[in-house]
Amino acid sequence: MDCSHLITVEPGKRSGQPCVRGMRITVRDVLEYLAGGMTVDELLADFPELTRDDVRACLTYAANQLPRPAA
Repeated sequence: MDCSHLITVEPGKRSGQPCVRGMRITVRDVLEYLAGGMTVDELLADFPELTRDDVRACLTYAANQLPRPAA
């Protein structure tokens, strides 16, 4: 999934952390809610401005930050 259009970084917003579609919801926020046990459906209910694609983009963005093993 190409998440470049869904995850944005703006120096003046949330201290330059990656955010969802220019909103003030960071990738870290989404990941912390999920890691804390919140389901995607619960997350979407609490944050109706988010979509399933936004959540997938956060997961993709985070996975892309990890180093790839050498082949």
